[in-house]
Amino acid sequence: MKTALVTGGAGFIGSHVVDMLLNEKYNVVVLDDLSTGFKENIYNKDVIFIEGDIRNKELVERTFSVHSPHYVFHLAAQISVSRSVREPAFDAETNISGTLNLLEAAAKYNCSKFIFTSSGGVMYGESPSVFPTSEECESCPSSPYGISKFAGEKYLNFFNQEFGLNYTALRYSNVYGPRQNPHGEAGVVAIFLQKMIRNESVTINGDGKYIRDYVYVEDVAKANILSVENGKNSVYNIGTGLGTDVNELFSELKKITGYDKEAEYGPSRPGDLRKSILNSSKARDELHWNPNYKLSDGLIQTYDFFSSKLGM
Repeated sequence: MKTALVTGGAGFIGSHVVDMLLNEKYNVVVLDDLSTGFKENIYNKDVIFIEGDIRNKELVERTFSVHSPHYVFHLAAQISVSRSVREPAFDAETNISGTLNLLEAAAKYNCSKFIFTSSGGVMYGESPSVFPTSEECESCPSSPYGISKFAGEKYLNFFNQEFGLNYTALRYSNVYGPRQNPHGEAGVVAIFLQKMIRNESVTINGDGKYIRDYVYVEDVAKANILSVENGKNSVYNIGTGLGTDVNELFSELKKITGYDKEAEYGPSRPGDLRKSILNSSKARDELHWNPNYKLSDGLIQTYDFFSSKLGM
């Protein structure tokens, strides 16, 4: 039985990857510092859970030495664009130095493959030449978060060329779904739903005309699983190819939840792009991946999760 190490496996996306790996009969080791994840997301007793930070080089080394993972699914990250703007050094410590700790250990212990979570939402800059945007478009991230993710991709290529470490890098669009953390700055769907279920005021940042490609978390987890066998040493967009602005998202969630208040509008967030929609035809052709969930269906699933969790 093969062993998979999932960094950030107690988090939103990582815990769904863990679930699918268990369904595929992998031994699963999770490394997570619980800064944004929750231990309750790892409910299967067969999962080996290690609480710790990927910036801790000695801990990373010990994890690889003891468990000898065949595959690494690297989802642990500093995920806030606006925090990266405020604290670029912190972003780099986690997203660059932490990733390097894992890559060095993966190469040393002869891992079969390294599956890396990148970002399609920030990778192509403010004004890519075409929408939906493909991997052939120039990568020109403008935020420290995007720069650190791009650096991670470049290091993957270096470790492949220098040490023969195989990889797949997945550039996600805006991921939503059950277990998303509704606190802080990330995850507009989770933030809106929690406030709507509690009948609290909802604030939209800026004018609400920020367009995003929303992809359901189970579809994203599936892309990770498919990357074990497919997508050797390449980068793939993972999105739906459809754009929805925040005002439209708010209206759709109002219908689902029965929320009867109008949105309030606040200042825009630093670092936010106006528009991001991904072309995922390369993932379709080479990973054999397609999104299965329409936005309306995924939002209903997410609403059911949060309403149950909040006891409403």
